[in-house]
Amino acid sequence: MISYFLVSPYLVHLILFVSFPVIFSVVLTFHKWNIISEMQYVGIDNYSRLFQDRLFWKSLVNTLTFLVVHIPLQIVIALALAYFLDQKIFCKGFFRATFFLPVVISGVVVTMIWKQLYGVDTGLINKLLVSIGLGKVEWIINKNIAMISIAIMATWKNVGLYVILFLVGLQSVPQRYYEAADVEGASRWQKFRYITLPAINPTIFMVTILSTIGGFNLFIEPYIMTGGGPLNSTLSAVLYIYKQAFEFYHMGYSASLGLIFAFIIMMVVVIQKYMIEKDE
Repeated sequence: MISYFLVSPYLVHLILFVSFPVIFSVVLTFHKWNIISEMQYVGIDNYSRLFQDRLFWKSLVNTLTFLVVHIPLQIVIALALAYFLDQKIFCKGFFRATFFLPVVISGVVVTMIWKQLYGVDTGLINKLLVSIGLGKVEWIINKNIAMISIAIMATWKNVGLYVILFLVGLQSVPQRYYEAADVEGASRWQKFRYITLPAINPTIFMVTILSTIGGFNLFIEPYIMTGGGPLNSTLSAVLYIYKQAFEFYHMGYSASLGLIFAFIIMMVVVIQKYMIEKDE
């Protein structure tokens, strides 16, 4: 009896904040509801609308564009910084804390700072470009590069977490492998290519999965920096779901978008897992 009492807080949390919202969301996908009026059963109309919704597919393409830029950039920079911190350098602890600091800062604060940095006339980045003889760049008002600019900012915000993960992976590689490679006369690149990378493959997989899930949840950055513009070029899938729910009050349709989007995320993660394990 005491065991049920001890786990009861978790069970209550599971029922109220996990199971009930999921079940309610699934039921909601078959209804039309604007919060104020009563629910109206519409069958699969929400799903039919979804597959014909140009903006939904646009938001999905925007999110995938963000991921294509963000994930490789995140992995390369994080691994390079972790490799640097794994060496014998002065003030190693200071650099580790510095790289991790943006992770613990509020995403809203970071986004607002970068919005100022990206300013065309007053932004620090463009002022530096002008000072070295280059032209100004319309970072977040040019529809062709706005999402890339957001991906760069998101990488700066999150890279510290993945630096720590890669650092743990690098420090777990047995030193005897490197000692054997030294005896054979292997170069630093050969040791990195044939020892380090295969050894940290599980870490690379974990970083890829976490970056993918985090990237699919892109919301704060486009919401604050561009509002989804210009011309919906930075409208992420989560931002579009939010707009449908809390700007247009299409709760049933928003729930349908969220369910399909969750399925897409699951499929992408499964494919990534298969590809990485196949390479391993």
